[in-house]
Amino acid sequence: MVPDLFADAAHYRDAFALGLERLLENDQLGAFILVLANASYDEALWQRLWPRLNHRFQELGDELTEALHHGRRLDHPEDDLLVFLKLLVLGLNRVALTRHRHAGPWELQFNPARALRPARMSNAVVERLQAPFDEGGFHFNRPFLQAERIWEGELGDHTLRLFYNKFPFAPLHALLVPEPEARRPQYLDRATHELAWRLLEEIGARLPGSGLGYNSRGAYASVNHLHLQFYSGKEEGYPIEDPRWRHNGGAERWPLPVERFDSVKEAWQRIEALHAANCAYNLLYRPGRLYLTPRTLQGSYRHSDWTGGFAWAEVAGCITLSCEADFEVLGETEIARELARLAPDLGRAGETREGAQSPSRSSAGS
Repeated sequence: MVPDLFADAAHYRDAFALGLERLLENDQLGAFILVLANASYDEALWQRLWPRLNHRFQELGDELTEALHHGRRLDHPEDDLLVFLKLLVLGLNRVALTRHRHAGPWELQFNPARALRPARMSNAVVERLQAPFDEGGFHFNRPFLQAERIWEGELGDHTLRLFYNKFPFAPLHALLVPEPEARRPQYLDRATHELAWRLLEEIGARLPGSGLGYNSRGAYASVNHLHLQFYSGKEEGYPIEDPRWRHNGGAERWPLPVERFDSVKEAWQRIEALHAANCAYNLLYRPGRLYLTPRTLQGSYRHSDWTGGFAWAEVAGCITLSCEADFEVLGETEIARELARLAPDLGRAGETREGAQSPSRSSAGS
């Protein structure tokens, strides 16, 4: 049975917005930052929330200034405090809506709010796909994060929690955590893969433009707690979905190896092979299909200065930039070149870039 949250697009959007409104009543800086970042990504949310955001910013700024003036202890995480102090210096009026443009087949977005995001595991050098869950590290069971939960419920035999993405880069962007109390690391298992496939098959017609992204460890996953990234309302799809590309039956080659699967079973067999080969990968789940992109491990190559690293959305052709000058001038060739730098040695994974095509699967490469 489809959870009520996903009954239709209007229901999901309204629940998303109402949750943000509730978070503005929270006295933590992190809650304000989350609401601001989500509102700045979506014009309708921005119009709805701006008056309350502006008022709350003034309140929190006054409280923080008063506390600093009197030398009082600040009861806020250091990351949130740093981001809010940046906002005070910048001024809330300088935080603009996310801008979008195209460079050839690629999408670019300039996201000023996301530029404030602190580094977590995404800056780490990673050598192995699997690492133990760290109870002392950042994970989705932390008590302070529960206020950022959009929904908790069941799908079949699975317990799911859906959290806001604090710094979104996709429409109505959320983090889907299956069986959170199991404390599993970011290492995809068959049951979670099948759950993701099933969820999108069940809600795809109800919520057009919905999908799930996944970053393996070593492919710019920033949290080592099993999760996928849900988005909804991107009806035009990502560039990787364009029919022009060879993996979709077209004539043009994507800059790095991409494999499309229309079979949940065959997709899992390929993921297992990548696990065995310790090959990092990014996934884009769409209703009835999966785009799988093997790639080199983060830290084993030097990315360009204009990016903090390519995760699932960048690998799918949507590039998020935090510098306005880069957003204005970055071109088609530079993006294609950056994508090509991620191409791995697929020998151990048992595949070539020019794999055989079939009704359930096709491959393409540079």
